[in-house]
Parts: sequence; C-alpha cells; structure tokens
Amino acid sequence: MDDATRLDPILGANRKAKGKRPAYFDDPALDRMLSILMAVAGELAVVRERLDTVERLLEAKGTLARADIERYAPDRAAGEERGLMMRAYVARILRGVQQDMEALEELEPPIEEVVADLARS
Repeated sequence: MDDATRLDPILGANRKAKGKRPAYFDDPALDRMLSILMAVAGELAVVRERLDTVERLLEAKGTLARADIERYAPDRAAGEERGLMMRAYVARILRGVQQDMEALEELEPPIEEVVADLARS
C-alpha cells in the first residue's frame, strides 16, 4: 500500500483489483449487483464482529473506550463463537444459492449410478 492510499481511505477503497473481474451472469449488471451485495455483506460482517467486541468489553468491564475496542483480541472461546456466528451468517446470506445447488444435485444421478449404468452397457 502506498502513502497516498494510506492517507486517503477513499482512494484505497477505489483501487482496482488486478486481473480480470469474474463474470457469473450473462448480464454485467447482475455481476455488478452481486459484487455490491457481497461488499455490503462483508462490511456487515465486520460490524457484527465489532459489536461482539463492544458487548464482550461492556460485559467484562462495564465501560469501554475506543482504544479498548481497537486493542481487543478474542480468546480461543470467543474466536470459536465468532467463527460459528460468521458461518451461520454466510449460510443465511447464501441460502438461496445453496438451495439451488441442492436442487441441481437432486436432478443428477450420483456418479456411482452413472458408472454402474455404463458398466452394464
């Protein structure tokens, strides 16, 4: 990260990633919408972790300062709780995609069946 990016967070946020942008849909507008949605989901995940930090510090100390939040490092148990919380969060966000994938899997026979059918032919 160069000095200009470090001093100007907006400049840093607008940096272009290296390489070609992945395309998931035929319509580029849908790809942009997905990109925006995932960026918002990522930002919300950060807010959820920060809120967890605030709640833990308030519970432990009854008060807090911004420096307490910035210095906080979760212990192993808190880290595991956060990991579970994040996995559940991502699962909820991507539930529709997961359900679509499961529906597709139900339409395709398991590979073992395909191999057995081919062996019988």
